[in-house]
Amino acid sequence: MKPMKAYTIQFVGLKVGEHHFDYQIDNAFFLEFDFDEFNEADLKVDLLFEKKTTLLELNFSVKGTVNVNCDVSNEPFNQSIKDTFKLVIKFGEEYNNDNEEILIIPHGEYQINVAQYIYELIVLAVPAKKVHPGIEDGTLQSDILNKLEELSPEEGKAEENNTEETDPRWDTLKKLLTDK
Repeated sequence: MKPMKAYTIQFVGLKVGEHHFDYQIDNAFFLEFDFDEFNEADLKVDLLFEKKTTLLELNFSVKGTVNVNCDVSNEPFNQSIKDTFKLVIKFGEEYNNDNEEILIIPHGEYQINVAQYIYELIVLAVPAKKVHPGIEDGTLQSDILNKLEELSPEEGKAEENNTEETDPRWDTLKKLLTDK
């Protein structure tokens, strides 16, 4: 995990106050996590690291695009990503990450690796359902969309099913529901 060393911040040597860290994220970053759902990634992460006397505050901000496949047509497209995340690091007796916004690390620690937090921020910023913008505005033409349109139920067929004759006993029972 040598490339992840770039995401390690040694806070023990930093002065009290704000510090800025910038990271350019591409596919190599996600390969370290065995994550292959992105075709390409071009993201910029800005980290505002504020060192205080008793705690550390990390404000992550990500902006950029990831190239993903559409869930409907399987066509690749660039999905815009923009999100933020705030993490507070406190010092305690032992490591504890039960709370997603507060991390407790032992008193003797002198560094923190932020790669996992960047990874989670980006992956969670991607919408659960990825739909190509061309599908939403009707400009995308593909064989898959044509086949889906061909196989979709038509409105005329649904109306034909509603005009079927029903058993008269059911009609009598339906009257009971509407009578008051």
